[in-house]
Amino acid sequence: MLTNYTKLIARAYREGWAIGAFNTSNLELTQAIVEAAEELQSPVIVNTSEKAIEYAGLYELTAIITTMASQARVPVILNLDHGRSFEIAERCLGVGYTALMRDGSSLPFDMNVQETKRVVDLGHEASIGVEGEIGAIMGNEDFITGTPDMQYTDPKEAKRFVDRTGVDLLAVAVGTAHGRIKIEKLNFDVLRDIRKATDGTPLVLHGASGNKEKEISEAIKHGIAKINIDTDLRYAFAERLRKNLEDNKSLYDPRGILGPAKDAVKERVKEYIVLFGSAGKAK
Repeated sequence: MLTNYTKLIARAYREGWAIGAFNTSNLELTQAIVEAAEELQSPVIVNTSEKAIEYAGLYELTAIITTMASQARVPVILNLDHGRSFEIAERCLGVGYTALMRDGSSLPFDMNVQETKRVVDLGHEASIGVEGEIGAIMGNEDFITGTPDMQYTDPKEAKRFVDRTGVDLLAVAVGTAHGRIKIEKLNFDVLRDIRKATDGTPLVLHGASGNKEKEISEAIKHGIAKINIDTDLRYAFAERLRKNLEDNKSLYDPRGILGPAKDAVKERVKEYIVLFGSAGKAK
């Protein structure tokens, strides 16, 4: 079922588990994500970045996700990931998105507050949750260009940001990076301070594809209630696709080409769902 995440995220935060937010840009990735969630009876967030929307088309991508969500036996949230403007948030809301993110982390603090607050007001008027971001995450993802050096979220700024914007979720920089950067290591001292400063606000981990499982499990204990995964799914898809084509050089049926790649993503999503502790939490 298509739903919003406000109550689910609050429950995950309270009970000490996290909901996976997995990025899609086509039919096969969406099938892999939703099927994995159904098999493990887990709520799931389907992320679409602006670049994915540009690639697949807003109406087309929305139609794929909402059609699958309407038939799913688990809660499915359709989320705008790293929205860079009020306009894209408004467009996504207009076609049926059930969650929004305004990423103003590259803006000066006051401007980030102002721009995020606009999207928060938009989302809350439609009774859906909104995520904001404070701090700078390394690496690059689609249209988002991170910083070359590690810049942690300031706990005091995080509190001011939450108080002034009213965001439902807060994405923080505590040592993750977009893409696969080998130096990723979470700073739990910073994460603990952020949670203490923003007590009651569920936190979000972006760029978690490169972190060790032990670190992710520990982060969930410190208030991380939503975890974004994108790069790892791309690698799983591409690696299986290449192997399939190499092993079956006479294969020309798109279904036979793409099917195994979809299955590889599905298995990876299931591994993350178990790691995040959301399996069986759909009820």
